[in-house]
Amino acid sequence: MTDQKLAVRVDDISKRFRLYKERNQTLKATVMRGRRSVHEDFWALRDVSFDVPEGSTFGLIGSNGSGKSTLLKCLAKIYYPEKGSITPYGKVAALLEVGSGFHPELSGRENIFLNGSILGMSRKEILSKYDEIVEFSGVSEFIDQPVKNYSSGMYVRLGFSIAIHVDPQILVVDEVLAVGDAEFQDKCRRKFSEFRDKGRTVILVSHSMEMVREMCDHAAWLNKGQLVASGEADPTIQAYLDSLGEAGEREGGHGGQAA
Repeated sequence: MTDQKLAVRVDDISKRFRLYKERNQTLKATVMRGRRSVHEDFWALRDVSFDVPEGSTFGLIGSNGSGKSTLLKCLAKIYYPEKGSITPYGKVAALLEVGSGFHPELSGRENIFLNGSILGMSRKEILSKYDEIVEFSGVSEFIDQPVKNYSSGMYVRLGFSIAIHVDPQILVVDEVLAVGDAEFQDKCRRKFSEFRDKGRTVILVSHSMEMVREMCDHAAWLNKGQLVASGEADPTIQAYLDSLGEAGEREGGHGGQAA
């Protein structure tokens, strides 16, 4: 990718979480231990490096627990790695969880201004894009209702609509799109295509390989926190699917022997 401009460089990052044992300790046990915490380190990411080309739709794939969502949170600067660096070449907007950045007691209208400001938009910018945000989200009938009364699908549509209208160079999206209905997903696909046509970059996590194959031109495959492969989407996806088939065959074989 040396001849192509980069949107993001992920350079040798590792992210650790500490898993504490014996959460419900007695006072006596705590004193006897002398304030030493009993924990083990869990490395959610270990020495991960890859480049995301500018203007690509880039998929992060892998089984549950592979580190995909942890990596997205590092990209969004919610988590910070113990080692390595992530360098974005442009403004990043992230949509990682249903209703993230929303205040449940506030209306949809108020949350557009709140969430937009969190994502770096000025009040003037939000006002200029307000009608587009509401129209894309499809929740105009409920825009003055508290968002605590919204369905998860309405949350996602409004949150996604705000994020894309921030007009970021890099949009980071977690599995939340799976909550939307078919019509909304089609809207998202068209919006991603528009982004790509403008030279913008989308980085997304999905368990649907059909969606990743359809929407992404590049992908990275993670397994147990380590990078297995990165590059063009089709061969990366195929290698991942082949590995699942091989794992299934091995389990089936062991099951046969045990029987």
